[in-house]
Amino acid sequence: MSKPADPNPADPFKKALAEATRVLADDPELAVTYSVDPPGLTADGVRLPQVSRRMTRDEVLLARGTADSLALRRKHHDAGVAARYMPQGQMARDLYDAMETARCEALGARDMPGTLGNIDARIAHEAERKGYAQIRQASDAPLSVAAGYLVRHLATGRAMPKGADNVMDLWRGFIETQAGGTLDGVQGALADQTAFAKLARRVIEDLGYGDQLGDDPDDLENDQDDTADEDPDDDPESTGEDEEQEDEAEANPERSQDQTDDASQAQVSMDDMADVDMSDEAELPDSDQPMEPPPPPPYSDADPNYAVFLTDFDEEIGAEDLAEPAELDRLRAYLDQQLDPLKGAVGRLANKLQRRLQAQQNRAWEFDLEEGTLDAGRLARVVANPTTPLSFKVEKDTEFRDTVVTLLLDNSGSMRGRPISIAAICADVLARTLERCDVKVEILGFTTRAWKGGQAREKWLAAGRPPAPGRLNDLRHIVYKRADAPWRRVRANLGLMMKEGLLKENIDGEALEWAHRRMLARPEVRKIMMVISDGAPVDDSTLSVNPANYLEKHLRDVIAMVERRRAVELIAIGIGHDVTRYYQRAVTITDVEQLAGAMTEQLASLFDSDPRARARVMGMGRTMRRAG
Repeated sequence: MSKPADPNPADPFKKALAEATRVLADDPELAVTYSVDPPGLTADGVRLPQVSRRMTRDEVLLARGTADSLALRRKHHDAGVAARYMPQGQMARDLYDAMETARCEALGARDMPGTLGNIDARIAHEAERKGYAQIRQASDAPLSVAAGYLVRHLATGRAMPKGADNVMDLWRGFIETQAGGTLDGVQGALADQTAFAKLARRVIEDLGYGDQLGDDPDDLENDQDDTADEDPDDDPESTGEDEEQEDEAEANPERSQDQTDDASQAQVSMDDMADVDMSDEAELPDSDQPMEPPPPPPYSDADPNYAVFLTDFDEEIGAEDLAEPAELDRLRAYLDQQLDPLKGAVGRLANKLQRRLQAQQNRAWEFDLEEGTLDAGRLARVVANPTTPLSFKVEKDTEFRDTVVTLLLDNSGSMRGRPISIAAICADVLARTLERCDVKVEILGFTTRAWKGGQAREKWLAAGRPPAPGRLNDLRHIVYKRADAPWRRVRANLGLMMKEGLLKENIDGEALEWAHRRMLARPEVRKIMMVISDGAPVDDSTLSVNPANYLEKHLRDVIAMVERRRAVELIAIGIGHDVTRYYQRAVTITDVEQLAGAMTEQLASLFDSDPRARARVMGMGRTMRRAG
């Protein structure tokens, strides 16, 4: 008879924690799972950090703190209310969400103070993992995280854990100077999510991000109520008066036209107002006319003046949706056949990259510690001098763990032929290489749906060619591989780049902003984006009716925004085109055959702990241009 497997000693703890999470969330049907994937909430459950058989103290504390935090958010957070008041800009969204998380945790702590200690352990773990204690300048610390910590501190009166307190203190003076008066109302608004959402929006405005809030949902609701009350016949005696005015009208149907206009001035049309003699006190300023539609939110976070004529025909689409599976397999086979001679060289470079990353991983140890793993390499000292204490070592996290890399590929017509083929095979090999090193990779492409304007241009022509329409083509943003998708399942997708008629025009600025937004939504600590392009943004339809530098200016603005925010490390490789005039960190190659080497060296340099080595590689762009 086979011996039964030993029970996992962590199972009783995991079962008890799952039951406690359901009770805390007030949801007996809540599904609780444990996974190595990032923790979070799903539609019907929560995902908690994995607990190994060893059940180390850190694992247990992290699991308990994460469970309490997610359960409290599940109980006290209304997704509908949050969506209604959610800002539009990314920074404003981050601030809003961080403060809402702090509200849920502080509200739960009122009834169950024990949750505070558990959540402190989770916050301390996050702060240590992200190196918050080592930050010395506010510009290097995330403002949204600091705002969430400060709200939690003010609501609970509890000191923040080590590292988290550093981030909060770096920004505290600025936040309290700008929004101190608004934050005084935190305690009174905790129990009411709607009231707290309004307070959070005021804080965001106080901090200088009011342009990212979008329209006030309460103002829009009032406008809708006023519009619904209007009489379609524009009768001045029935244009939505309140109850007292209606009673007065019934009692005195002969009241003057002036009195009627004073009571219903917010509902009369602009034409009616021009014909009615109203007093100076009753007139509304032009900017406050109730019938004026609110200005649309800016299309681009980087440049509020960047315009798009029509977005109805833009698409973000998976590669598998642009071709049948059989066609993708055929195109992939064609790509493999065409580039078979290049695979050896690219493979050698990829292996070199992998060895460098794994070498760093293997050497990432802290030595001469009082506890940990016995350091056999230093035992000779003990033999030579028995009074010498034993030396221990501990493996530490390496820089490239918990990292996501995005490859953003120019899919314009000028890349047709060998450039797009080599870009595809390099993306293929690098994705597999980084995946073996536990680095997640996302591969994106950008082009347009038509040459010289698509349906957007047709609508513009039908509208009478209004001046300065902004971008005038239909975007096509392609997802070849999502970061969480295993490479083996999407391998055929890169064959789509060989599809005849796919590669058209390139609007780089919007593509970069799109990829940046996708990366900001990722949970990884470190985010790296590599852009591969062979020219400046070009779209004939757009440039023919806008300033000649319209698309290029927007690209520069987006790059400046990404590099200024520093949430994403941005590098670029230009094929026969000098991209160093756009990007701070860039390489220009004159021969497409150099692409594989440039990609691997640039990525390797980002993971190199030696700043001098990084500088040497970043100088490679000048070397390659001279060699060309």
